[in-house]
Formats: sequence, C-alpha cells, structure tokens
Amino acid sequence: MKRTVVWLILLAMAVCLFAVPAVAEETDQVVEAVKARGKLNVGVKADVPGFGYQELGGDYEGLEIDLAKAFAEKLLGDPNAVSFTAVTAKTRGPLLDTGELDVIIATFTIMPDRLLQYDFSQPYYVDAVGLLVKTADNISTYADLDGKTIGVAQSSSTRAALEPAAEERGINVEFLEFQTYPDIKAALDSGRVQCFSVDKAILTGYLDDTVVLLPDSFAAQPYGAAFKKGNAGLTAVYDELISEMRESGELDALVAKYDLPTLNWDELDSFHESLWTAAAELEAAQ
Repeated sequence: MKRTVVWLILLAMAVCLFAVPAVAEETDQVVEAVKARGKLNVGVKADVPGFGYQELGGDYEGLEIDLAKAFAEKLLGDPNAVSFTAVTAKTRGPLLDTGELDVIIATFTIMPDRLLQYDFSQPYYVDAVGLLVKTADNISTYADLDGKTIGVAQSSSTRAALEPAAEERGINVEFLEFQTYPDIKAALDSGRVQCFSVDKAILTGYLDDTVVLLPDSFAAQPYGAAFKKGNAGLTAVYDELISEMRESGELDALVAKYDLPTLNWDELDSFHESLWTAAAELEAAQ
C-alpha cells in the first residue's frame, strides 16, 4: 500500500509539472486507436539477455518482453496482441516520434532531458553503468583503462556517465560507438576496444570465460517505458499495470525469473521524484 501511495503522489506531481491542454480527449483517442487496431506496437531490444533477446528466427524473451505482453493483455485483453520491433539506442526515439511504435520498453533510462522529449512511465528497473574487460588484459579498475578505448552504444547515456568519472580519476579514455551490443563484444574480443561499457545487468548477458565484469559502477539510473509526448492515456494504463505488478509481487517474480539483481523499490521511487523535479526545473530554465 505504501508503494501505491508514494506512486500516486509522484504521478500527481508529474501531471502538474507537464500538463497539456485538452489531454483527456486527446489521450482517450490514442488509447481507442490502439484498441481499434487490435494490436500494440512495441519497440524492444533483441540483443540484451534478460531484458529483450531474440535468437535468430526465434521468439523474443526477457523481462521487458513479458512486460509488453502484460501491457497488451491489460489494454487489449490478449497478451499475444503485440507486435515487436527490435530497436537500438539510436533508432528507438525516431521510431516513437514517427508513430510507428506505440511504446518503447527497451532498457530506456529516464533522464531529465529525455522527460522533455517523451512521456515516461514510472520506473520498473534500475541499473548502473559497468565495465566489461578481457581477463587476459589484467585490468582491475577504471583507472587501469587510462589511455585505452571504451566501446559504447550509439546514442546511449554511457559516455556521459563515464567522462566525469575519468576526469575525477585524472585519466584519459577514448570512446568508440557501435550500433549493437554484439558489435561491441566482438570489438572487445578482437582487441579493437579494451572495454565494453553499458548497464551492468546488460553486461552480465555477455559474460564468458574470457571476460570479467569490474566492480566499478557509475550513474545508476532507472528504466521506464517511453511514449510519444502527449500520449498520457497509454502512459497511465502502463503506470497502472506497473503499480499492480509491484503490489502483487509479480514484477519481483519476473526479475527473479531472468536472474536479474533484486529491485530496491524505495530507491526506484526516490529516482522518480528527483528526475521529474529536475526535468521541471530544466523546462523552466529554457
């Protein structure tokens, strides 16, 4: 009950901060349009074990796949009334902007500037940026990457998290961007980069006997489902779903199902409050 009350308070804050004229009528139309179509178009990851993963020609699986199916069931009464489109950090935003996708559920970190671009749901997971290196390179901390190259995903927030940390440690690192996570892992294996960096839970899906995940953590940020700005109706339905799954324990069970680190819901709620407040301040300053 406490979690539900906290979320309702935060939701009220978000509505006040980002109010849109004639929202009720417009958002009802969006929801009704999806219902009339009979299918929910969802952008997901296809290369992130545990969250969104697809073997060649196979079915999608992962926490976010299950969340998308639960969303379809709540909205349309059928968990299979969903069409998946594989997205990357670079393609997910444009596909949402054009209306090709109704929602992105794809390890999309919530940030103040992104809250001005998209409508985000309440957080459903939180993670921090990590570092994956080759065991043979004898790298034990971020400082050991001085003068080396780090592979990151295009249009991700990883580089922004690592650059300040490099300055604090007085080291110089280079960054090389790649379209997909498997591309970064291949670059690490070949020696083109000396580190693969993204959120830690994602990196665990790329562990093998040749690499090691360093203990360093940077910029913990929550994941949320993203909707086109103004689609408050769909956002509200998804928020209700997450609240229900939190209260019932179903979301915690899904996290355990995919062997992901246990969630701290108090931490998630604190992130939500601070991020939405920071976004309101950012908007006011523009």
